[in-house]
Amino acid sequence: MKLGIRPLLAGLVLAAAGSTSSFAQDKLLIGAPLPVTGALSPEGTKLKQGYELWQDQVNAAGGIKVGDQQLKVELRYYDYQSATPRAIQLAEKLITDDKVNFLFSPFGSGATKATSAVAEKYGVPMIASSASSVEVFDQGYKNLFGVYTDNSTFSEPIAELVKTKLPDAKRVAILARNDLYPLSLANEFEKSAKKRGLEVVFFEKYAIGTLDHASALTQLRATNPDWIIVTGYINDLITVRKQAADLRISGSVFTLINGPAYQEWIDAVGPLAENVTTASWFHPVVKYQSDDVFGSSAKFVELFKQKYGSEPDFTQASGAAVGVVLQLAIERAGSTDHDKVRTELQKGGFKTFFGPISFAPSGIANSYVPPVLQIQNGKVEVVVPQEIATSEFRTAPQN
Repeated sequence: MKLGIRPLLAGLVLAAAGSTSSFAQDKLLIGAPLPVTGALSPEGTKLKQGYELWQDQVNAAGGIKVGDQQLKVELRYYDYQSATPRAIQLAEKLITDDKVNFLFSPFGSGATKATSAVAEKYGVPMIASSASSVEVFDQGYKNLFGVYTDNSTFSEPIAELVKTKLPDAKRVAILARNDLYPLSLANEFEKSAKKRGLEVVFFEKYAIGTLDHASALTQLRATNPDWIIVTGYINDLITVRKQAADLRISGSVFTLINGPAYQEWIDAVGPLAENVTTASWFHPVVKYQSDDVFGSSAKFVELFKQKYGSEPDFTQASGAAVGVVLQLAIERAGSTDHDKVRTELQKGGFKTFFGPISFAPSGIANSYVPPVLQIQNGKVEVVVPQEIATSEFRTAPQN
């Protein structure tokens, strides 16, 4: 397989230290295509932070226990520049040229779905850090495992919240990034809204890379919605929230996913973040005791803050979560053999700082309920589920 020189060099710059030890018996080599540059670079950087915090803890403890051995973890990165075709090429390079033992997925459902075909071709288990769309996991593959629950675990509790707290709400407007995960998520919101008798009066898609959403938002405003839902990524949703305010768009509920769970989104939009709802697979408020290298959610958060100077969000946490799941599976198997590790992954029952993780036969996580979040007074609060809620749900975002 041939790669262009410039992208390859960009990837090599990111290769982990100690790359000459790829074949050493005392190392476990894990490949990770990452979007370190391009539109998804904020998310790629976050995943890398999670991976490396897990690597730090594992190696400080002597490595992964495999029978009588302790294997130090070596991560091998390549930058796929936020371009899915490049992610596919680099995943194959990691397997065939770098001889990695296992793979961590690229960011997002689209790139994960594409690279999962490569992992399946070579029989290499790949742990997905950030894929939640059922379209990723409906291919019948046996080497793909994702730590996120499916998108309906976001849409269902938020739709139920709207129906319960705002019984007079009737009209729903949806604006979705035309990309696998955001569009799949939008489709789940449409289904969840209609299931509860709400009318979807607007459903439009915007192209990847869109920098001006004023036209679509103007059309959305004309439908006079009670509940506004926009899906996309951080940069998309910063622009959307600011332009919605400029156009004086309001609704009783304003739901944006994924963006508001990130502190940089809150900082970027300032007071416009107030009362915006979102959802996430992890938040520092959750309190799990775990059998992994961190020992608990609280300890993971503490260690992350020590290393990076801020609280982790769900992307950083999922970067570490794929590491602990793989580690627990290898230690259970007592081997790095793909068949044996795959069998342990399929058994599930992993008690992690991220939550209890088991997988459906398709490979998607099906063992925990993600929290619904709302920005209140500049902070992320949990409003659902009740057992971990930190505040009550509020309506009417500010403009």
